[in-house]
Amino acid sequence: MEILITVGAIVACILLFSFAIFIHEFGHFVVAKWLGLRVDRFSIGFGPALWKKTVGDVEYRISAIPFGGYVSLPQLDPEGTRALEGGGDDDEPPMKEATPLVRIAVAFAGPFGNIVLAVILAFVLAAVPGARFGEMPAEIGDVLPDGPAAAGGMLPGDRVTSVNGHAVRTWTEMQTEVQIAGQKAAEFVVTRGGTNVTLSITAKRDEASGACFILALSTTNGVKAAAWMPERNPLKQLAWDAGQIVRILKALVTPKEAKSAAKALGGPVMIAEGLYTQVRRNGWDALGFLRFLDVNLAILNLLPIPVLDGGLILFALFELLFRRKPPRKLTDGLSMAFMWLFLALMVTLVWRDVTRSRRMHRAAAEHEREMEQWIREEEAARNFKPAFDLGK
Repeated sequence: MEILITVGAIVACILLFSFAIFIHEFGHFVVAKWLGLRVDRFSIGFGPALWKKTVGDVEYRISAIPFGGYVSLPQLDPEGTRALEGGGDDDEPPMKEATPLVRIAVAFAGPFGNIVLAVILAFVLAAVPGARFGEMPAEIGDVLPDGPAAAGGMLPGDRVTSVNGHAVRTWTEMQTEVQIAGQKAAEFVVTRGGTNVTLSITAKRDEASGACFILALSTTNGVKAAAWMPERNPLKQLAWDAGQIVRILKALVTPKEAKSAAKALGGPVMIAEGLYTQVRRNGWDALGFLRFLDVNLAILNLLPIPVLDGGLILFALFELLFRRKPPRKLTDGLSMAFMWLFLALMVTLVWRDVTRSRRMHRAAAEHEREMEQWIREEEAARNFKPAFDLGK
């Protein structure tokens, strides 16, 4: 039975993640068709096709590398399409390229699809009585002895209001700031007895997970909701989702925070593991994770970076503003450079996720063995009967 549950959870994860990708690419597809553009291919995933079927003029496929997808639009981004498909037919007659406004509309449609799905999920979850919402306050319930929080003077009952000048309201927001600060001394402002107290605390990095901790516990107030489910109000929830990814992006471009923020990043494997855990834990939490993921996908794809939708929008805006296209060599060179950069980043994140996952599983197995040994020793001690009694 456990095998069936595990297989079912894995299938559910694949379907949920693929659905987020499908919605994104479907947005591009629908608007491109509506505006009369030629669509050659609709692919979920990259690389060799595992399954494909041509309907009308469009080839639909599921490809081997599941981390993404694309819609082949030769009138929108000819060089990008060639790069994704591994080249093209040089003898094919040139087509009339889409206008800047059309390119903007089609490029924006993908992230907009993710936003629509996130909004739908937020409102659906808000209407479900069984969906768990709530936030653990950034209030200290206990401080572990000899840990960074204890060394910095933090006390039970302290309520953290900011870390390094960034306001925090929930425990998750505080943890985000701790990860961004890394192993550098961070300035915590806490409310204690009605007054503000400033503490300097240097977090400790866990060797297995790579995450940083101050070794303090929250006052949970009975909250059992997942970290990404703080608000039942859909609009507040979506604003929180967006705020979290924007904070990470801001840290990545801030010199003093970039290195620690980069270390805290998770890749596709970590996302898959997180989604799997939530599917096993609670279906509503899994849909909440999908909502959070869709908000992330929308914002990331709108970044003004070549090969992303935001890059296409940037080039189109340049043409609208200056009445001429940016130099072809420049756009092609940037697109290829960033494509290889993203591939390298993806490989790095996958490798880091896999090694981190292996370390965490080894640490968990070691902890389990230690607990089993302790239980055996305790049972042996309770069952021990002396061979003779010195008191007689």
